[in-house]
Amino acid sequence: MRLAGNRVTIGVTGGIACYKICDLVRNFVKSNLEVRILMSKSATKFINPETFRVLSRKEVLIDTFQYTSAERVEHISLTEETDLFIVAPATANTIAKMAWGFADNMMTAFFLAYKGKTIVCPTMNHKMFTSKQVQENISRLKELGVEILEPEEGELACGEEGRGRLPSVELIFEKAVESLSIKDLKNKRILVTAGPTREHIDPVRFISNPSSGKMGYALAKAAKRRGAEVILITGPTYLDPPYGVKTIKIISAEQMCEKVLENIENVDVVIMSAAVADYKPKITHRKKIKKEESKIDAIELERTPDIINEINKVKKQNLYIIGFAAETENLIKNAQEKLNRKNMNMIVANLVAEAFQRDTNRVTIIKRNGEIRYLPEMNKEDIADEILDELVLDITQ
Repeated sequence: MRLAGNRVTIGVTGGIACYKICDLVRNFVKSNLEVRILMSKSATKFINPETFRVLSRKEVLIDTFQYTSAERVEHISLTEETDLFIVAPATANTIAKMAWGFADNMMTAFFLAYKGKTIVCPTMNHKMFTSKQVQENISRLKELGVEILEPEEGELACGEEGRGRLPSVELIFEKAVESLSIKDLKNKRILVTAGPTREHIDPVRFISNPSSGKMGYALAKAAKRRGAEVILITGPTYLDPPYGVKTIKIISAEQMCEKVLENIENVDVVIMSAAVADYKPKITHRKKIKKEESKIDAIELERTPDIINEINKVKKQNLYIIGFAAETENLIKNAQEKLNRKNMNMIVANLVAEAFQRDTNRVTIIKRNGEIRYLPEMNKEDIADEILDELVLDITQ
């Protein structure tokens, strides 16, 4: 995830949910973004500005006439130092001021002068949110080019239930990252497979592997951030589906093959990062095998579909295929053989001991033209971007 050097300004207004923005600031700082905080005076009733000063490592601005140096007019200078402006939580009062050009505090004066990307997260009682006045103000902001991140349903601070909760910090963060990302995969359609498959012996026992699905999910998320339309076909994992990605859940290799072939004609790139079981039981028992009633001396196995081979039978001419190879020995040799045997454009090779159930990995990227890139150990989200960089180089030449 390449956020270093980007600059985010967050406007915090007087809603009870403003304490959640502490986690948002922490996530941005962890991702090496520069974060500045603007607070309304009402927001300081809920959270001390010192908290945001410590988390952001920057002075918090509240008053229009507050200056960090004699040479700066803060609400103007800061606009030249901001790549994305987020207002969260955004109260009905602040939304109205933004919509109609009021400039009676640091935040609204900044917004009038700022010409970049803005995301607003309305957060209030559901009756206020659905009122004609608030909806008209939100529509006006949309006409001004502001992106509105709609509130969530749930229990509100007043005790009522309805639509008015601040979207999750994870969702706001993801939307911000997407806004800041270069759209070098715009208009591309990418299918990603992820996770393990399970080949059932009976309803409670199965053959599988330790794949967490983290690499495939990271690839789907990174491709979506970079502008692609993404389909994720995933085996069983404990991961939340990536924001904005069409996610299809399957169990077995046969089901994964079926869903891949259903969608293959509508994509430009397929990334096979799933750890698909090579074998399945020849007989699957419909009822649980009771250990006191039956003794199993052997389980007869048969091959599962080779999904990439099936793709090659029906693929369109320009389909770009990326595969993965998890090996225990002869990593490069085995990966190159698999690349050629399965007629892929690129293969990502790694040792089994370094791959499963981890947030990091060490991979080697091998291309059909013979190019080899050895990557050091890094986070799987960073690996995803490295893989997509190589894809972009090939499809734009």
